[in-house]
Amino acid sequence: MTSPTRIDADWLRAEPLQRLLSALSENGEEARVAGGAVRNALMKRDATDIDVATTVLPQETIRRAEAAGFRAVPTGIEHGTITVVTPGGPFEVTTLREDIETDGRRAVVRFGRDWKRDAERRDFTINALYADKDGAVLDLVGGIKDIEAGVLRFVGDPETRIREDYLRTLRFFRFFAWYGSGRPDAAGLRASARLKDGLSRLSAERVWMELRKLLAAPDPSRALLWMRQAGVLTAVLPESEKWGIDAIHLLTQAEAALGWPADALLRLQAIVPPDPERMVAMAGRLKLSNAERDRLLAWTQADKPDPAMADGALRARLFFGDRQAILDRLRLALASARGRAAGGAPDALAEAAALSRQLDIASRFDPPAFPVSGSDVVAAGTPAGPEVGRAIDRLKRLWVDGGFVMSREDLLARL
Repeated sequence: MTSPTRIDADWLRAEPLQRLLSALSENGEEARVAGGAVRNALMKRDATDIDVATTVLPQETIRRAEAAGFRAVPTGIEHGTITVVTPGGPFEVTTLREDIETDGRRAVVRFGRDWKRDAERRDFTINALYADKDGAVLDLVGGIKDIEAGVLRFVGDPETRIREDYLRTLRFFRFFAWYGSGRPDAAGLRASARLKDGLSRLSAERVWMELRKLLAAPDPSRALLWMRQAGVLTAVLPESEKWGIDAIHLLTQAEAALGWPADALLRLQAIVPPDPERMVAMAGRLKLSNAERDRLLAWTQADKPDPAMADGALRARLFFGDRQAILDRLRLALASARGRAAGGAPDALAEAAALSRQLDIASRFDPPAFPVSGSDVVAAGTPAGPEVGRAIDRLKRLWVDGGFVMSREDLLARL
């Protein structure tokens, strides 16, 4: 008999988690870390959330957690989930369960003690893994093999899994972007294409949450390509239809080469048209935050980069315009120029160099404070009222065009 696969992670050895797992494993009960933390440990990646699965019923979980010195919060007790607050952070503890009724958005569950039944209700094999307090991994659906092969596969029948929760269609592509390689699993891809209409049942918040996580993957371009092929991308992001998604691959290449952080909203800009009306409508449909909506709208309204623009003119644009929108435009233009240069396009290399210099200027631009106030203008003889604002605007233009060096006295003298 072969030895079980084991994980070795600092978070597993932490005293609060060990104490919690021990408390939930007394008197014939069992508790194991479940899901993503185990998966990431096997893939030598950092863990974010640490979830625990147990045979202990919810009310008894509360009693045992409190007896161990922790605070227990019944955050989802109807589905068997208790949040246990410890000095090492919160842990979501969920009793083993199986779905007995689902409408594609939420499920009615029954608690149980069967680890295989619990694994079989999960979405993907790589997420249906468990590890005890000693690190021994329990794999009942072939998740370890799929991790080694870079395969993202639904547990059991893909259509059944998706009909239980239509968000799993988007999760299929999101997890493929983060953990898959080669082509997506054929059965999962067919099921996603057949059941894409079910996405309309989901809340906008859940859809955007998944899209944002997908766009934050190291390189989401392959996943987006297969989403388009399956008709899923058009279903959730119709603005991307008839608009090239190739630009996102060039953007991720530029990010890797130039050290830019992954930026989900910038990547979104790479696959949708810079049309103010459509971006406002998209932001409303997906219920983007006000900050996200405003950034998209400012990007659509910013002028297209001009590689031949003089440095002074660029600084003037930065002073009077939206700096983030200009940075977004420059990064997308530079990524495109780099891609064309790699393909041997004439003049693309010189264009990329010019845009790179402009991006450096924009990134370091720190606008100085304008030295003239409205009261200065009035004291200099301008009548109070609208003319003061117009005078300020004229002086600002003089000051910016002169390279931000004119003094307060010089500017007032020009009145």
